[in-house]
Amino acid sequence: MPQPRMMLVVTGDDFGYCPRRTRGIVDCFLSGGISNVSLLVNGSAAEEAARLAKRYHGPGSAWKTLPLVKRHNIPMGLHANLSEGRPVCPGLQQTSTLTNQHGFFHGKMGFRQALERGQLSMEQVEVELRAQVQTFVELTGHLPEHMDGHQHVHVLPEVREVFAQVLAELGVPYTRVPVEAGLHSCTWLPAHLHRFYTQVEKDAVESIPVFKRYGIRWPDVYLGLTTMGHNMSASSLQRALAHGLEAGRAGLAPPGAGSSPPPVTAELMVHPGYPSLPQEGGCGAGPDDFSQSSERQHELSVLSEPAVLRLYGQQGVQLCAFRDL
Repeated sequence: MPQPRMMLVVTGDDFGYCPRRTRGIVDCFLSGGISNVSLLVNGSAAEEAARLAKRYHGPGSAWKTLPLVKRHNIPMGLHANLSEGRPVCPGLQQTSTLTNQHGFFHGKMGFRQALERGQLSMEQVEVELRAQVQTFVELTGHLPEHMDGHQHVHVLPEVREVFAQVLAELGVPYTRVPVEAGLHSCTWLPAHLHRFYTQVEKDAVESIPVFKRYGIRWPDVYLGLTTMGHNMSASSLQRALAHGLEAGRAGLAPPGAGSSPPPVTAELMVHPGYPSLPQEGGCGAGPDDFSQSSERQHELSVLSEPAVLRLYGQQGVQLCAFRDL
């Protein structure tokens, strides 16, 4: 078998957010559409998600009826959450710089605004990150294979230093660096999303020296901002893979004489699932519009299409988990 051109981790984010998102992610894994998941431990279905991840056993299995089998069957990392729902650390659930007067995190933009104003305690950020890792271990029986940030909070100033330190001390080897080749040529993205993604990319670039200093690793290429929701299709995925291969090849050292170039390593961030029902799920305050959107079902359908699965083979892309990189 020829060496693949790309080793691709396709990560289904928000595993455990609600029962319908969780079951959709498992179905997407069973169809071959994703190869990895990222667990929200403060999600309402986190316990169910961890249980279902253990129950999968081999292609074509009826996952709903299987007994518990060996662990690590669905490769899983931690989707560290500092922006949505409630903390998992009991000491931070009443009075905390990370929460509002109702005990909820400040939200995607509220967290960023509080950080800019200097109102967040990095000591409390560390406490909550460690508590989420501990909860992950209690749910799954093992450390996360990778750890990223819900709504990209892990690359924000100050937070990235704490985040990298926690990963290094606990021995979690991989993270996500959301810098996407081709982002700036995406004229179809709404202006507000383009501004947000551009800021995420700036924060991610500035995180690279921090992550390197702590010995944290990440794939050569990141994909996913330009293919979210209704922007996902076989053609948009093909375009993203082409950009990723080009960018990844440019960043690799040239192979020695007579040897083949190593495969580019990449992560594709996706958000498949069956749309959340109103008042069912979420991280303590019910599901948000993102999770209730029909775009979740759209992503699940596209990722499971035979045309997309054929595309990987045609492009020399091999799906894998972080442990395989």
